[in-house]
Amino acid sequence: MKALVLVGKDLPLSYQSVEKPVAGAGEILVQVHAAALNHRDVWIAKGLYGGIKYPTILGSDGAGVTADGKEVIIHPGMNWGDNPHFQSKSYEILGLPSDGTFAEYVKIGAKYVSPKPAHLSFEQAAALPLAGLTAYRALITRCQARAGERVLISGIGGGVALYAMQFALALGCEVWVTSSSEAKIQKAVEMGAKGGVNYKTEQWSKAFMAKTGGFDVIIDSAAGSGFGELVKVCKPGARLCFYGGTAGALSGVSPQIVFYKQLSIFGSTMGSDIEFEAMIRFVEKHKIMPVVDAVYPLSEGNAACQRMDKGQQFGKIVLKINAL
Repeated sequence: MKALVLVGKDLPLSYQSVEKPVAGAGEILVQVHAAALNHRDVWIAKGLYGGIKYPTILGSDGAGVTADGKEVIIHPGMNWGDNPHFQSKSYEILGLPSDGTFAEYVKIGAKYVSPKPAHLSFEQAAALPLAGLTAYRALITRCQARAGERVLISGIGGGVALYAMQFALALGCEVWVTSSSEAKIQKAVEMGAKGGVNYKTEQWSKAFMAKTGGFDVIIDSAAGSGFGELVKVCKPGARLCFYGGTAGALSGVSPQIVFYKQLSIFGSTMGSDIEFEAMIRFVEKHKIMPVVDAVYPLSEGNAACQRMDKGQQFGKIVLKINAL
């Protein structure tokens, strides 16, 4: 079969023929029709991740068909464990160390596939798992967002941020966004967001607070020095959850604001098997359509990675795979 293989640090992924996997006990073989990129794949390719091994087939997200003809979506988080509050020590994400979805076939534990939502194409379904699960846990499990609340999603345009926005809108929340791109803010407004602000603007938090009156829930991906500004736009009793740290360590956070406003700050990553199934049902119930930025053939996977690395996408970047 054909696959995109990570062969070394900072080297392009190699599009090559590899041995087709054989499913073992408790596993099934999925013929992958589409796979989606995550920043995780780019970071692994750059060597910025723990436990990297070569060669490895990257890819956490995928949708395809089983040997008996069932259309399925793959749950990439394995061995979560019994505690709903955090993952077990044996937890792992498909695509490292186990070979992932950037291939014509992938083997996976039989319990880690679910029926593909009927209203989604394979490309749309492949765009859902990792980012959708992360957004669901952050917004719904951790922050317990409810209808009528005002929600702020930072860094709109990335996959998790877009799902958080779509899920919040489906819940009946009033959603606002931030971005360094006015074009991305406008696209979010066209999708249903109330408005947004460019976080590169000086004293944006003060102007945003005057415009909105503050937020009940904030979902953030960057942390860093901007986290202190997010705290400033929280309403009393607000919940703030971050699922990434691309801007570095938290800084500029006033403890006085946090304790006086009785704020709750959560960290979150991925989600449990139960949350994955709940997320899929939520998507089906509300007929949520994943935002796909671009679709590339598997053979052009490096171009897809370059697009993700530049951070210009609005939505998920997908690889279309024509299995043998």
